[in-house]
Amino acid sequence: MKRIMLAVVVASLGGLAFSRPPSDTWTEFRGTGGTGHAEATGLPRDWSESQNVVWKTPIHGKGYSSPVVWGKQIWLTTGTSNGKELSVLCIDRESGKVLVDHKLFDVPKPDPKWEQYNSYASPSPVIEEGKVYLHFGCYGTVCLDTKAGKVLWARQDLACDHWRGAGSSPILFQNLLILHFDGYDVQYVVALDKKSGKTVWKADRTHDKETTDGDQRKAFTTPTIIEVGGKPQMISVASKGVMSIDPMTGKEIWRVKFPGHSPACRPLFGHGLVYVTTGAGKELLAIKPDGTGDVTSTHVAWKTNKGVGHKPSPILVEDLLFLVDDGGVATCIDAKTGQQAWQQRIGGKGYSASPLYADGAVYFFADDGVAIAVQAGREMKELGKGQLEGGKFFKATPAIVGNAIFLRTDTHLYRIEKR
Repeated sequence: MKRIMLAVVVASLGGLAFSRPPSDTWTEFRGTGGTGHAEATGLPRDWSESQNVVWKTPIHGKGYSSPVVWGKQIWLTTGTSNGKELSVLCIDRESGKVLVDHKLFDVPKPDPKWEQYNSYASPSPVIEEGKVYLHFGCYGTVCLDTKAGKVLWARQDLACDHWRGAGSSPILFQNLLILHFDGYDVQYVVALDKKSGKTVWKADRTHDKETTDGDQRKAFTTPTIIEVGGKPQMISVASKGVMSIDPMTGKEIWRVKFPGHSPACRPLFGHGLVYVTTGAGKELLAIKPDGTGDVTSTHVAWKTNKGVGHKPSPILVEDLLFLVDDGGVATCIDAKTGQQAWQQRIGGKGYSASPLYADGAVYFFADDGVAIAVQAGREMKELGKGQLEGGKFFKATPAIVGNAIFLRTDTHLYRIEKR
C-alpha cells in the first residue's frame, strides 16, 4: 500500500453548542438510519440563486460526500482533483462560515478513479455527539473530536484497490465503526472499535462472484442495520450478491445471489422486506430476511427491472417505493407487491444523488442542478422545482435539518430555506 502521511489537525471551534433532538441532526449518508427521511416541515419546494438561498459557501477541491450535521456544525470531506490532498471542513450551520478547513492526508501517488462519476472524497462522514468519522477508502480513516478538532485516531493500513475510486460510506453500530472494502483485488468488511480504531473483526467476501474480472467484483454500497426477530442484521450488498451479516461478529446469516456488479444503492427495510438494487444488473429485489444460508431460490418475494437506477438509491414512503434511474425517469412502485403505480420522465440531466422525503414530498436531485419535488402518492404530481445556476452540479445527496436543505454542488454548499 502506498505511503500516506497524516497531517495534524488543530482547530478551535469557538465553544459551539450541541443539541441532541433528531430534528437537529443528520448523522450519515441519507440521514439517521439511512432512510432518506427528514422530520422537517415547511421546506421550500422552489428555489433559485435569487430565491430561498440563506447562504452559500465555496467549497474548494472536489468531493461527492454528503454533509452530516450535528447541532450547529456541518461536516464534509473534499479532495484535490488529482487526489493528492484529502481534507475536512466544518461549517457553521447558521452563518455558513467555515470553522475548520484542514488537510488530513497527503497521498503521493493516488490510484486512478472514474473521473465522470467519482471523486477522491465520495464516502460520506458519520457523526455522533463529540465525534465525527471521516473515511477516504484505502487512503485512510480518521476519528476527530468535534469540539477541539483534534485527531483521536487514524487508520492507514486497510488495503484495497478500489479501481474506480471508493464510494462506500461508514456506519456506526453500538461500539463499532463498520467499513466496506469491495475492490478490484480484495473484497471484505471490517469493524473497528470506534474509541480506539483497532480492528474488532474482519470478514472476507466468500460468495462465488463467478468472474475473475476485478472490475466486476467491486461495489460501492453503504450497509443498513435492521432488526429481525429481536436480533440485528447488517444488510451488506456486494458484487453478485447481498449478505445479511451479524454486525457484532461479522458472521454471515443469509445471502441472495444476483448477476449484477458494481452496486451503489443503499438497501432499505420495510413491510418485512429488504429492498436491494443490483448495480449494473438494474434489478430491484424484495427479500424476506428470516432465512439462513443461501436463500436465493426461497426468499425473494418479488423483483422488477422497471425504472431501476444504478447510482440513486430508492426511497420508501409508507407502502410506496420511489426510484429514479440515472437518466431521469422516476417510478413509483407498490412496496408490498412490486406493481408499478406510475412512471414519468421528470427532467434534469443525469442522476447520481439519492432522493429524500420530507413533509409529503419526495425530492429528486439531478446532476445538472435541477431539483424536482413530487407528491409522495400513487399519482404523479409535481409540487415544485429548484434550479441553481449553470455549472452547479449535484452528485452528493443533500442533508435536511430544521427547515433547511443543505445542498452540496461541485463548487458550493447551499442552505436552502424559505425566506
